[in-house]
Amino acid sequence: MNKLNSATDAAADIECDDILYPSAVPFVLVHLACFAAIWTGVTWESLGMCVVLYWARIFGISAGYHRYFSHRAYSTSRVFQFLLAVLSQSTAQKSILWWASKHRHHHLHSDTERDVHSPRHTGFVYSHLGWIFSRKHDKADLVKVADLSGYPELMWLHRYELVPPVVLALLCFALGGWPGLVVGFFWSTVLVYHATFCINSLAHVRGSQRYLTADDSRNNWLLALFTMGEGWHNNHHAYQSSVRQGFRAWEIDPTFYILKALARFGIVWELKTPPVSVLRNEHRLGSRVVERSAAQLAATFNSERSALAIASAVEKSDLAALQERLAHARHSAVQVLADMGLPHLPSREEIFARATAMFAKTPSIEEVVDRAYGLLVEAIGNRLRMDGVNATA
Repeated sequence: MNKLNSATDAAADIECDDILYPSAVPFVLVHLACFAAIWTGVTWESLGMCVVLYWARIFGISAGYHRYFSHRAYSTSRVFQFLLAVLSQSTAQKSILWWASKHRHHHLHSDTERDVHSPRHTGFVYSHLGWIFSRKHDKADLVKVADLSGYPELMWLHRYELVPPVVLALLCFALGGWPGLVVGFFWSTVLVYHATFCINSLAHVRGSQRYLTADDSRNNWLLALFTMGEGWHNNHHAYQSSVRQGFRAWEIDPTFYILKALARFGIVWELKTPPVSVLRNEHRLGSRVVERSAAQLAATFNSERSALAIASAVEKSDLAALQERLAHARHSAVQVLADMGLPHLPSREEIFARATAMFAKTPSIEEVVDRAYGLLVEAIGNRLRMDGVNATA
Protein backbone atom coordinates (compact mmCIF):
# COMPACT_ATOMS: atom_id res chain seq x y z
CA MET A 1 0.00 0.00 0.00
CA ASN A 2 2.86 2.37 0.84
CA LYS A 3 4.45 1.69 -2.56
CA LEU A 4 1.16 2.52 -4.26
CA ASN A 5 0.86 5.78 -2.32
CA SER A 6 4.46 6.68 -3.15
CA ALA A 7 3.87 6.07 -6.85
CA THR A 8 0.72 8.18 -6.73
CA ASP A 9 2.54 11.00 -4.95
CA ALA A 10 5.38 10.86 -7.47
CA ALA A 11 2.92 11.08 -10.36
CA ALA A 12 1.21 14.01 -8.69
CA ASP A 13 4.54 15.79 -8.29
CA ILE A 14 5.20 15.39 -12.00
CA GLU A 15 1.79 16.80 -12.92
CA CYS A 16 1.87 19.70 -10.47
CA ASP A 17 3.47 22.94 -11.51
CA ASP A 18 6.14 24.64 -9.46
CA ILE A 19 4.94 26.86 -6.66
CA LEU A 20 8.01 29.05 -7.08
CA TYR A 21 9.84 29.72 -10.33
CA PRO A 22 13.54 30.46 -9.62
CA SER A 23 14.11 30.98 -13.35
CA ALA A 24 11.65 33.88 -13.24
CA VAL A 25 14.06 35.98 -11.16
CA PRO A 26 15.95 37.42 -14.19
CA PHE A 27 12.59 38.11 -15.85
CA VAL A 28 11.42 40.07 -12.81
CA LEU A 29 14.73 41.93 -12.64
CA VAL A 30 14.38 43.03 -16.27
CA HIS A 31 10.99 44.54 -15.38
CA LEU A 32 12.38 46.23 -12.28
CA ALA A 33 15.27 47.63 -14.31
CA CYS A 34 12.76 49.70 -16.28
CA PHE A 35 12.13 51.81 -13.18
CA ALA A 36 15.79 52.86 -13.19
CA ALA A 37 14.71 55.49 -15.73
CA ILE A 38 13.67 57.54 -12.67
CA TRP A 39 17.38 58.06 -12.01
CA THR A 40 18.90 57.80 -15.48
CA GLY A 41 16.32 60.04 -17.12
CA VAL A 42 14.68 59.57 -20.51
CA THR A 43 16.30 61.13 -23.55
CA TRP A 44 14.95 61.48 -27.07
CA GLU A 45 17.81 59.32 -28.24
CA SER A 46 16.90 56.51 -25.81
CA LEU A 47 13.22 56.72 -26.77
CA GLY A 48 14.19 56.42 -30.42
CA MET A 49 16.29 53.37 -29.59
CA CYS A 50 13.33 51.87 -27.71
CA VAL A 51 10.97 52.34 -30.68
CA VAL A 52 13.45 51.00 -33.24
CA LEU A 53 14.39 47.99 -31.11
CA TYR A 54 10.75 47.20 -30.36
CA TRP A 55 9.72 46.99 -34.02
CA ALA A 56 12.96 45.31 -35.14
CA ARG A 57 12.63 42.60 -32.52
CA ILE A 58 8.88 42.14 -33.04
CA PHE A 59 9.83 41.41 -36.64
CA GLY A 60 12.40 38.93 -35.29
CA ILE A 61 9.67 37.22 -33.26
CA SER A 62 7.19 37.14 -36.14
CA ALA A 63 9.45 36.43 -39.13
CA GLY A 64 12.09 34.48 -37.18
CA TYR A 65 10.93 32.52 -34.15
CA HIS A 66 7.43 32.01 -35.52
CA ARG A 67 7.00 31.95 -39.28
CA TYR A 68 10.45 30.63 -40.18
CA PHE A 69 11.83 28.51 -37.35
CA SER A 70 8.52 27.15 -36.04
CA HIS A 71 6.60 26.75 -39.30
CA ARG A 72 9.19 26.97 -42.10
CA ALA A 73 6.76 29.19 -44.01
CA TYR A 74 9.53 30.32 -46.37
CA SER A 75 13.10 29.46 -47.30
CA THR A 76 16.28 31.46 -46.96
CA SER A 77 20.05 31.14 -46.98
CA ARG A 78 22.07 29.79 -44.10
CA VAL A 79 23.56 33.23 -43.47
CA PHE A 80 20.19 34.97 -43.25
CA GLN A 81 18.87 32.08 -41.17
CA PHE A 82 21.63 32.74 -38.64
CA LEU A 83 20.95 36.49 -38.65
CA LEU A 84 17.25 35.79 -38.05
CA ALA A 85 18.17 33.52 -35.14
CA VAL A 86 20.39 36.21 -33.58
CA LEU A 87 17.68 38.86 -34.01
CA SER A 88 15.06 36.53 -32.54
CA GLN A 89 17.17 35.62 -29.53
CA SER A 90 18.05 39.27 -28.88
CA THR A 91 14.54 39.42 -27.37
CA ALA A 92 15.71 37.20 -24.48
CA GLN A 93 12.94 34.66 -25.13
CA LYS A 94 15.24 31.64 -24.98
CA SER A 95 16.79 29.83 -27.94
CA ILE A 96 15.12 29.40 -31.31
CA LEU A 97 15.22 25.60 -30.74
CA TRP A 98 13.36 25.94 -27.44
CA TRP A 99 10.87 28.46 -28.87
CA ALA A 100 10.13 26.42 -32.00
CA SER A 101 9.80 23.11 -30.15
CA LYS A 102 7.31 24.56 -27.66
CA HIS A 103 5.35 26.27 -30.41
CA ARG A 104 5.12 23.12 -32.51
CA HIS A 105 3.90 21.25 -29.44
CA HIS A 106 1.29 23.98 -28.92
CA HIS A 107 -0.09 23.48 -32.42
CA LEU A 108 -0.24 19.70 -31.98
CA HIS A 109 -2.33 20.06 -28.82
CA SER A 110 -3.81 23.55 -29.07
CA ASP A 111 -6.22 24.26 -26.21
CA THR A 112 -6.26 20.66 -25.06
CA GLU A 113 -5.00 19.58 -21.66
CA ARG A 114 -1.61 18.84 -23.22
CA ASP A 115 -1.16 22.39 -24.55
CA VAL A 116 1.74 24.18 -22.87
CA HIS A 117 -0.18 27.45 -22.65
CA SER A 118 -3.97 27.33 -22.88
CA PRO A 119 -6.13 29.90 -21.07
CA ARG A 120 -8.95 27.36 -21.21
CA HIS A 121 -7.10 24.83 -19.07
CA THR A 122 -4.41 26.71 -17.14
CA GLY A 123 -5.84 30.21 -16.78
CA PHE A 124 -4.94 33.52 -18.36
CA VAL A 125 -1.87 34.43 -16.25
CA TYR A 126 -0.23 31.02 -16.59
CA SER A 127 -0.82 30.96 -20.35
CA HIS A 128 0.55 34.50 -20.62
CA LEU A 129 3.86 33.90 -18.85
CA GLY A 130 3.75 31.34 -16.02
CA TRP A 131 4.32 28.32 -18.25
CA ILE A 132 7.66 29.69 -19.47
CA PHE A 133 9.25 29.30 -16.04
CA SER A 134 7.80 25.93 -15.06
CA ARG A 135 10.46 23.22 -14.72
CA LYS A 136 8.57 20.82 -16.98
CA HIS A 137 8.90 23.31 -19.85
CA ASP A 138 12.52 24.17 -19.18
CA LYS A 139 14.16 22.05 -21.87
CA ALA A 140 13.70 22.06 -25.64
CA ASP A 141 12.39 18.90 -27.28
CA LEU A 142 15.08 18.55 -29.93
CA VAL A 143 13.17 15.74 -31.64
CA LYS A 144 10.49 18.27 -32.61
CA VAL A 145 13.12 20.54 -34.17
CA ALA A 146 15.36 17.96 -35.82
CA ASP A 147 15.30 20.07 -39.00
CA LEU A 148 17.03 22.89 -37.07
CA SER A 149 19.27 21.11 -34.59
CA GLY A 150 21.54 19.83 -37.36
CA TYR A 151 23.03 23.31 -37.81
CA PRO A 152 26.08 23.78 -35.53
CA GLU A 153 25.62 27.56 -35.39
CA LEU A 154 22.03 27.18 -34.21
CA MET A 155 23.10 24.64 -31.61
CA TRP A 156 25.75 27.14 -30.43
CA LEU A 157 23.05 29.78 -30.03
CA HIS A 158 20.95 27.20 -28.21
CA ARG A 159 23.74 26.58 -25.70
CA TYR A 160 24.58 30.27 -25.30
CA GLU A 161 21.10 31.72 -25.68
CA LEU A 162 21.83 34.91 -23.74
CA VAL A 163 24.72 36.07 -25.93
CA PRO A 164 22.53 38.06 -28.39
CA PRO A 165 20.56 40.03 -25.73
CA VAL A 166 23.68 40.71 -23.65
CA VAL A 167 25.58 42.00 -26.70
CA LEU A 168 22.59 44.17 -27.64
CA ALA A 169 22.37 45.57 -24.12
CA LEU A 170 26.07 46.49 -24.21
CA LEU A 171 25.62 48.20 -27.59
CA CYS A 172 22.70 50.21 -26.20
CA PHE A 173 24.85 51.31 -23.28
CA ALA A 174 27.75 52.18 -25.57
CA LEU A 175 25.53 54.26 -27.86
CA GLY A 176 23.18 55.86 -25.37
CA GLY A 177 24.72 55.54 -21.92
CA TRP A 178 22.49 54.57 -19.00
CA PRO A 179 19.31 55.93 -20.66
CA GLY A 180 20.17 53.86 -23.73
CA LEU A 181 20.46 50.74 -21.61
CA VAL A 182 17.39 51.32 -19.44
CA VAL A 183 14.97 52.89 -21.92
CA GLY A 184 16.43 51.65 -25.18
CA PHE A 185 17.06 48.05 -24.15
CA PHE A 186 15.02 47.19 -21.05
CA TRP A 187 11.85 49.10 -21.97
CA SER A 188 11.75 47.64 -25.47
CA THR A 189 12.50 44.15 -24.14
CA VAL A 190 9.57 44.24 -21.71
CA LEU A 191 7.24 45.61 -24.38
CA VAL A 192 8.28 42.83 -26.77
CA TYR A 193 7.78 40.26 -24.01
CA HIS A 194 4.17 41.12 -23.40
CA ALA A 195 3.25 41.78 -27.01
CA THR A 196 4.46 38.25 -27.77
CA PHE A 197 2.83 36.66 -24.73
CA CYS A 198 -0.53 38.23 -25.61
CA ILE A 199 -0.73 35.95 -28.65
CA ASN A 200 -0.59 32.93 -26.33
CA SER A 201 -3.14 34.35 -23.90
CA LEU A 202 -5.32 37.18 -25.21
CA ALA A 203 -5.50 35.84 -28.79
CA HIS A 204 -7.13 32.71 -27.37
CA VAL A 205 -9.69 34.73 -25.39
CA ARG A 206 -10.71 37.88 -27.28
CA GLY A 207 -11.45 38.29 -30.97
CA SER A 208 -13.38 36.66 -33.79
CA GLN A 209 -13.23 33.18 -35.32
CA ARG A 210 -13.56 32.89 -39.09
CA TYR A 211 -12.40 29.28 -39.18
CA LEU A 212 -13.25 26.15 -37.25
CA THR A 213 -9.89 25.08 -35.83
CA ALA A 214 -11.02 23.01 -32.81
CA ASP A 215 -9.32 25.48 -30.47
CA ASP A 216 -9.86 28.99 -29.09
CA SER A 217 -7.59 30.87 -31.51
CA ARG A 218 -9.02 34.25 -32.51
CA ASN A 219 -8.37 37.09 -34.90
CA ASN A 220 -7.65 40.27 -32.97
CA TRP A 221 -6.99 43.39 -35.07
CA LEU A 222 -5.51 45.36 -32.16
CA LEU A 223 -2.96 42.66 -31.40
CA ALA A 224 -2.17 42.46 -35.10
CA LEU A 225 -1.17 46.14 -35.07
CA PHE A 226 1.24 45.71 -32.14
CA THR A 227 2.71 42.40 -33.34
CA MET A 228 3.18 43.07 -37.06
CA GLY A 229 0.38 40.72 -38.11
CA GLU A 230 0.56 37.99 -35.47
CA GLY A 231 -2.88 38.95 -34.16
CA TRP A 232 -4.61 37.21 -37.09
CA HIS A 233 -4.30 34.12 -34.97
CA ASN A 234 -7.38 32.18 -36.06
CA ASN A 235 -6.22 32.56 -39.67
CA HIS A 236 -2.85 31.20 -38.65
CA HIS A 237 -4.33 28.16 -36.90
CA ALA A 238 -6.44 27.45 -39.99
CA TYR A 239 -3.33 27.25 -42.20
CA GLN A 240 -0.20 27.19 -40.07
CA SER A 241 2.45 27.02 -42.77
CA SER A 242 1.36 30.27 -44.44
CA VAL A 243 3.85 33.12 -44.44
CA ARG A 244 0.84 35.40 -44.76
CA GLN A 245 -1.41 35.65 -41.71
CA GLY A 246 -3.66 38.52 -42.72
CA PHE A 247 -5.80 36.64 -45.24
CA ARG A 248 -8.00 39.58 -46.25
CA ALA A 249 -6.81 42.79 -47.92
CA TRP A 250 -7.77 44.87 -44.87
CA GLU A 251 -5.98 42.53 -42.42
CA ILE A 252 -2.71 44.40 -41.97
CA ASP A 253 0.30 42.07 -41.85
CA PRO A 254 3.57 44.07 -41.95
CA THR A 255 5.75 40.98 -41.45
CA PHE A 256 4.37 39.51 -44.67
CA TYR A 257 4.93 42.78 -46.55
CA ILE A 258 8.58 42.94 -45.44
CA LEU A 259 9.18 39.30 -46.35
CA LYS A 260 7.66 39.91 -49.79
CA ALA A 261 10.05 42.84 -50.23
CA LEU A 262 12.99 40.67 -49.16
CA ALA A 263 11.86 38.04 -51.67
CA ARG A 264 12.24 40.60 -54.47
CA PHE A 265 15.92 40.87 -53.59
CA GLY A 266 16.35 37.10 -53.38
CA ILE A 267 17.02 37.13 -49.63
CA VAL A 268 14.06 34.84 -48.94
CA TRP A 269 12.10 32.63 -51.33
CA GLU A 270 9.42 29.93 -51.59
CA LEU A 271 6.93 31.96 -49.56
CA LYS A 272 4.05 29.63 -48.71
CA THR A 273 0.55 31.09 -48.94
CA PRO A 274 -2.86 29.51 -48.29
CA PRO A 275 -4.77 27.99 -51.21
CA VAL A 276 -7.89 29.69 -52.54
CA SER A 277 -10.10 27.10 -50.81
CA VAL A 278 -8.73 28.20 -47.42
CA LEU A 279 -9.07 31.91 -48.21
CA ARG A 280 -12.71 31.28 -49.14
CA ASN A 281 -13.24 29.00 -46.14
CA GLU A 282 -14.21 26.17 -48.48
CA HIS A 283 -11.56 23.65 -47.45
CA ARG A 284 -12.31 20.33 -45.78
CA LEU A 285 -11.11 19.98 -42.21
CA GLY A 286 -8.45 17.46 -41.24
CA SER A 287 -9.43 14.39 -39.23
CA ARG A 288 -7.82 15.72 -36.06
CA VAL A 289 -9.80 18.97 -36.19
CA VAL A 290 -13.01 17.06 -36.95
CA GLU A 291 -12.40 14.71 -34.02
CA ARG A 292 -11.65 17.50 -31.54
CA SER A 293 -14.58 19.62 -32.70
CA ALA A 294 -16.93 16.64 -32.49
CA ALA A 295 -15.73 15.87 -28.96
CA GLN A 296 -16.34 19.51 -27.92
CA LEU A 297 -19.81 19.41 -29.46
CA ALA A 298 -20.75 16.08 -27.88
CA ALA A 299 -19.55 17.32 -24.47
CA THR A 300 -22.19 20.08 -24.52
CA PHE A 301 -24.87 17.38 -24.15
CA ASN A 302 -25.21 15.62 -20.81
CA SER A 303 -24.88 11.93 -21.70
CA GLU A 304 -25.39 10.80 -18.10
CA ARG A 305 -28.64 12.72 -17.77
CA SER A 306 -29.87 11.34 -21.11
CA ALA A 307 -29.06 7.80 -20.01
CA LEU A 308 -30.96 8.28 -16.74
CA ALA A 309 -33.92 9.77 -18.59
CA ILE A 310 -34.00 6.83 -21.01
CA ALA A 311 -33.71 4.33 -18.16
CA SER A 312 -36.62 5.93 -16.28
CA ALA A 313 -38.83 6.14 -19.37
CA VAL A 314 -38.36 2.53 -20.49
CA GLU A 315 -40.14 -0.39 -18.85
CA LYS A 316 -37.90 -2.47 -16.60
CA SER A 317 -38.20 -5.54 -18.81
CA ASP A 318 -37.42 -3.46 -21.91
CA LEU A 319 -34.52 -1.77 -20.13
CA ALA A 320 -33.04 -5.14 -19.19
CA ALA A 321 -33.35 -6.29 -22.79
CA LEU A 322 -31.77 -3.05 -23.99
CA GLN A 323 -28.89 -3.41 -21.57
CA GLU A 324 -28.43 -7.01 -22.69
CA ARG A 325 -28.24 -5.91 -26.33
CA LEU A 326 -25.75 -3.17 -25.43
CA ALA A 327 -23.62 -5.64 -23.48
CA HIS A 328 -23.39 -7.89 -26.54
CA ALA A 329 -23.09 -5.00 -29.00
CA ARG A 330 -20.05 -3.50 -27.23
CA HIS A 331 -18.64 -1.32 -29.99
CA SER A 332 -21.89 -0.89 -31.97
CA ALA A 333 -23.99 0.82 -29.31
CA VAL A 334 -24.64 3.70 -31.70
CA GLN A 335 -26.50 1.43 -34.11
CA VAL A 336 -28.47 -0.29 -31.32
CA LEU A 337 -29.74 2.95 -29.79
CA ALA A 338 -30.30 4.75 -33.09
CA ASP A 339 -32.46 1.91 -34.45
CA MET A 340 -34.70 1.85 -31.37
CA GLY A 341 -35.83 5.49 -31.54
CA LEU A 342 -35.58 5.88 -27.77
CA PRO A 343 -37.00 8.93 -25.95
CA HIS A 344 -34.59 11.56 -24.59
CA LEU A 345 -31.95 10.57 -27.12
CA PRO A 346 -30.68 13.81 -28.73
CA SER A 347 -31.50 13.81 -32.42
CA ARG A 348 -29.01 14.57 -35.14
CA GLU A 349 -31.03 17.70 -35.93
CA GLU A 350 -30.55 18.99 -32.37
CA ILE A 351 -26.83 18.36 -32.57
CA PHE A 352 -26.63 20.07 -35.96
CA ALA A 353 -28.45 23.16 -34.61
CA ARG A 354 -26.02 23.42 -31.72
CA ALA A 355 -23.04 22.94 -34.02
CA THR A 356 -24.07 25.83 -36.26
CA ALA A 357 -24.46 28.02 -33.17
CA MET A 358 -21.09 27.00 -31.69
CA PHE A 359 -18.75 26.85 -34.64
CA ALA A 360 -17.56 29.02 -37.49
CA LYS A 361 -18.93 28.15 -40.92
CA THR A 362 -17.23 25.16 -42.54
CA PRO A 363 -18.04 22.69 -45.33
CA SER A 364 -17.10 19.92 -42.86
CA ILE A 365 -19.95 20.69 -40.44
CA GLU A 366 -21.89 17.57 -41.49
CA GLU A 367 -18.84 15.42 -40.78
CA VAL A 368 -18.40 17.05 -37.36
CA VAL A 369 -22.08 16.55 -36.51
CA ASP A 370 -22.06 12.89 -37.58
CA ARG A 371 -18.99 12.20 -35.46
CA ALA A 372 -20.41 14.10 -32.47
CA TYR A 373 -23.68 12.17 -32.76
CA GLY A 374 -21.73 8.91 -32.73
CA LEU A 375 -19.67 9.97 -29.70
CA LEU A 376 -22.74 11.11 -27.77
CA VAL A 377 -24.83 8.03 -28.45
CA GLU A 378 -21.84 5.83 -27.67
CA ALA A 379 -21.42 7.61 -24.31
CA ILE A 380 -25.11 7.14 -23.50
CA GLY A 381 -24.89 3.47 -24.50
CA ASN A 382 -21.82 2.97 -22.30
CA ARG A 383 -23.65 4.53 -19.37
CA LEU A 384 -26.72 2.35 -19.84
CA ARG A 385 -24.57 -0.74 -20.22
CA MET A 386 -22.60 0.05 -17.05
CA ASP A 387 -25.84 0.59 -15.11
CA GLY A 388 -26.92 -2.87 -16.29
CA VAL A 389 -23.64 -4.42 -15.15
CA ASN A 390 -23.85 -2.69 -11.76
CA ALA A 391 -27.45 -3.81 -11.30
CA THR A 392 -26.48 -7.42 -12.05
CA ALA A 393 -23.59 -7.24 -9.63
